[in-house]
Parts: sequence; structure tokens; C-alpha cells
Amino acid sequence: MLPRNHVSCRKHMFEGRGARAAASGLLMLAALLCAAPGAAAQPPPGGTEPLRPGDVIRLRIWQEPTLTGEFPVDESGMATLPKLGAMQVADVSPDVLQARLVEAYAQYLQHRSIQVTLLRRVQILGAVRNPGLYPVDPTMTVSDALALAGGTTPQGRPDRVQLIRGGKRMDVVLSADTRIAGSPVHSGDQLYVPERSWLSRNTGVVAAAVSGTITLLVAVIR
Repeated sequence: MLPRNHVSCRKHMFEGRGARAAASGLLMLAALLCAAPGAAAQPPPGGTEPLRPGDVIRLRIWQEPTLTGEFPVDESGMATLPKLGAMQVADVSPDVLQARLVEAYAQYLQHRSIQVTLLRRVQILGAVRNPGLYPVDPTMTVSDALALAGGTTPQGRPDRVQLIRGGKRMDVVLSADTRIAGSPVHSGDQLYVPERSWLSRNTGVVAAAVSGTITLLVAVIR
């Protein structure tokens, strides 16, 4: 028969192992829950950038055409929305704005099917077919934004789009597949498509000139 103190030590040892196993199990369960699909919150349709003057609120309310539309944010940060009137929306993130609008429209609607998307007002210039000012959906890529301006001309370089803010070129180059929401593009910025170099635009002329020069040299040598 084991001494009393030895039995007590074995009891504490097993209790310690049990506690560690339980803690380990809880950690594994937490890791699985965190890794499960859909556990992480999805970003709202308007991206995560807060509202700024010049942005546009695109409001889509199911079966309510009179409440649906696009509403600009003015210089004071106000937007005038149907039934709600003027609202201060500057510096409000899309998810917070959507929650506020759902609550505000609840008194007028029997459902809560409301979609809020923030559009950024951006100038698209350079080697595009229809340069001008366009509202850009943050879920778009740079290529999608350029398509609003009719796409690039044959001379344009959509892989080297420049970002211009306040007349100064930013130290960033946007590729065609860059997502607007994940880029530093703000309302009031310019997306400028540069032209390809003269050499790359006239490869045929250069090739013909080189070929003619070689032919002439061969004729002279002969």
C-alpha cells in the first residue's frame, strides 16, 4: 500500500495534467473557431475609408425606388437623404453609416434590406478615351475605373497609372488590378494614365529603319 503523502502527490500530478489538457483543448477550439470560414467580419461594400466631402452615398433600398439613389457629400460634410433630410456624415465609416441608416429608416420600412456604398469622386485623365470626373466604387479595380472613362487609348499604359493629389504626383504606381478600396485613392484625386514611350509606340518604324540601314550597309560593303 502506498504512503498517504505519495498518493496525494500522484493525485495532484493527475489534476495538473487534467487542467493542462483542458486548457490545451480550449485553445485548440478557439483556434478552430477563428479559422472557420465566415468567422471574420467581412468589409462593408463601401470599403473602410470614412466619408469625405466630395464622396457620393449610393443608397439601395429594396422595393423603394423613391428612396434609392446617389447622394453627394457637400463641403461641410452633409448629405441630404430622402425622408431623413440633411445628415452630418463626414468622417463616418461605411459600416457605422449603414447601421445608422438602417435604424433611421426603420420607422418608414417594414424590412431592413438597405445597402450603402460609398463612391469616391475621382478625375480620370491622360491617355483615356473620355477623360473627366467620375464616381468610383471602392470595390472596383483601377482597370474598372479606367473603363468608366472609356478605357485607355492605344498609346496608354494602364500598368503604370499615376496618383495625383493637389497637383503633386504621389509616390505610388497603381497597376490595373489594384483594388480602389485597398489603395491610397481619395475623393478629389486624379488617376493619370501616361503614354507609352515614343520607341515602344513606333517599334514598326524603328524596325523598318534598322532593316533599311542594314540593307544599305550590306550594299555598300558589296
